[in-house]
Amino acid sequence: MPPAKIQSVAIGNSPSVKASAVSLSACAGQVRVFLTLLRPAQWVKNIVVFAGPAAGLKLSNVDSLRSTVLTFVAFCLAASSGYLLNDILDREADRSHPTKRNRPIASGRISVGTALVAAGALLLACAAVTTVLLPPRVAIVLAFYWLMTLVYSVWLKERVILDVIIIATGFVLRALAGSLAVGVPASEWLVACVFTLCLFMGFGKRRCEISMIGNAEDINRHRRILVRYTPDLLNHLLTVSAGIAVITFLLYTLDTQHPAPFHKEHLFYTLPLVVYGVFRFAMLTELGAYTGPTEIVLKDRAILLTIILWTACALLIAYQNNLVGAQGLAGLLSGT
Repeated sequence: MPPAKIQSVAIGNSPSVKASAVSLSACAGQVRVFLTLLRPAQWVKNIVVFAGPAAGLKLSNVDSLRSTVLTFVAFCLAASSGYLLNDILDREADRSHPTKRNRPIASGRISVGTALVAAGALLLACAAVTTVLLPPRVAIVLAFYWLMTLVYSVWLKERVILDVIIIATGFVLRALAGSLAVGVPASEWLVACVFTLCLFMGFGKRRCEISMIGNAEDINRHRRILVRYTPDLLNHLLTVSAGIAVITFLLYTLDTQHPAPFHKEHLFYTLPLVVYGVFRFAMLTELGAYTGPTEIVLKDRAILLTIILWTACALLIAYQNNLVGAQGLAGLLSGT
């Protein structure tokens, strides 16, 4: 064997190189654990901030798009800070849950002190982004959202029905902040549609939790409020909230007294997608195979495809004049 090759093999097998490789591997593992702590999969919820700017036809403007993206980033930082505090408070209860027991704090991979420092750093980063780069009104909404999240984690999550209402209100605040970031008036219909749909999904989350845990004793140990959410009650609440969500969307498309900057009446034709998505989501909550709405949205292909199709149709309807001419889709279909 040539001397250079022998030297290379010797270096590769040296204790210092092996120690460095182990150290790098451990560091990468710690980074992965920390990213898990932030729950990046949950950031998909913050896409709601794009609803107001999209409905106000502001996403084609570079400055408005920038403000919307920054609002999205700010909510991701605030949400992750809230998740850290929630995981600290729930670390004992999470250890009795089939999947939450693997969370970094509950499993002991991240200490409470480290999590508190990280939560504070995320909150400071959120405040910096919001106060420096976004309008003051967005900062007010974000501050209220974070305080509401804190109160929810400490107290309101133990109040039946009110806990889900608070979750749905959090989505409304996201939509409101997105509208304020680009100077679009927050439509009452936007608030109603977001609130009713997220109310339905919130009850679906509770149904997923009960289906996944199964055992009444474990349910009580994990979260006492779930004992009061009986399957029959949740089935009733899901049925009612699903109906309200669909009807609210339908009334929005048919409303002529509150004009929108686009042909919102054309959204009526996306009703089959809305109904299918709502009904399939209700069906999946019964199976107990998913931990909640986020996992259903990200992992169920039919739901994900439905969301993508509806979003594409909604954007086509909203921006039809920009895409196919001044006459819009009606002119294109009629050949004028």
